[in-house]
Amino acid sequence: MAHALTVESGRRPGASTLDLVRRLIAFDTVSERSNLALIEFVAGYLDDLGVESELVYDEGHGKANLYATLGPADRSGIALSGHTDVVPVEGQPWDSDPFEVREHDGRLYGRGTSDMKSFIAVCLALAPEFLARRIAIPLHMVFSYDEEVGCLGVRGLIDILRDREVKPRAVFVGEPTEMQVVRAHKGKLSYRVHVRGLEAHSGMAHLGVNAVEAAAEAIAFLKGMARQNRDQGPFDEALVPPYTTVHTGLVNGGTQLNIVPRDCHFDFEFRQLPDEDPDPMFERFRSHVRERIEPEMHRVDAATGFRYELLSAIPALNVDEDSEVVQLAKSLTGANATGKVSFGTEGGLFQESGMPAVICGPGSIAVAHKANEYIELEQIALCEVWLRRLFEHCWA
Repeated sequence: MAHALTVESGRRPGASTLDLVRRLIAFDTVSERSNLALIEFVAGYLDDLGVESELVYDEGHGKANLYATLGPADRSGIALSGHTDVVPVEGQPWDSDPFEVREHDGRLYGRGTSDMKSFIAVCLALAPEFLARRIAIPLHMVFSYDEEVGCLGVRGLIDILRDREVKPRAVFVGEPTEMQVVRAHKGKLSYRVHVRGLEAHSGMAHLGVNAVEAAAEAIAFLKGMARQNRDQGPFDEALVPPYTTVHTGLVNGGTQLNIVPRDCHFDFEFRQLPDEDPDPMFERFRSHVRERIEPEMHRVDAATGFRYELLSAIPALNVDEDSEVVQLAKSLTGANATGKVSFGTEGGLFQESGMPAVICGPGSIAVAHKANEYIELEQIALCEVWLRRLFEHCWA
């Protein structure tokens, strides 16, 4: 087995890698915006290396996935997968421009440095090295959009790859794991709940149906479910609680304090282990709303009530420890064991479509999505070491 991933203290990544990190961070690819400028930049970069890119667009042609094969196209290879979108920065107290990389004390600060443009930068920066030798196993580059809002973009590309005779036989998803090998993560179901009430003057609130208060009752029940799951499972502060977690992350409703609000909506999610079924939990929640909350609403107005919208379903990842992709990942990192994480990735979608995946990438999920997101320079250098080991595996 290869020795563990190490670099000498203070080692900097290559100049080309650092330049590409800065270039990629400079593209404002928050999920609600287009990623085409970044994708076209990457396609142009690969074209200069003699590598053709395939773009798979969304319906409006405002976003695209990129798929490119480095090496022989007549055989299945190993995919390097990363998402190009990032989460918003509005309302966060950044100390510098989040879309301009700032280096300080051995770290690069900027939105997407850990999650996960540094991984993409390493893949691109080292591509010329890979192409300089005789290649036995090709590398497939998969760069997607809208991962942060439900792993939406990559689905269109996976649908195409699934039916091809030549497709990746293994996938490395470069989400931030501090270069540890992760072979399993929870699945996720997210919902938007629309609550319709009845407007009234707040001085005559009894004549209305308060959608915000009805939503609050439902959210309180979800909190109770979360607490019950936690209390029934072993108390554990580990990164992967061994039970289904329930989380409400967004509430929006009302127009003015002295108006009984007619409309409210809130978003919540279940994150379950690979062998857990979230459907009974959702039905329990919906039954509570139907039996305990809606009857009071209907006594005032029968048109009031709740409506449910499934926002996204991300399958769990659970790759066998003895699988080819896990054994390869362990050999590249020198790891003797693998880990599990609570956050979702595109890995479960690849696995579901016959392309087994593991998660291994630079940076820490602990700083992702936060103000002043950063990545340690050493993490990027470790990723370079890891990728060069993969090159050795792929060269003839």
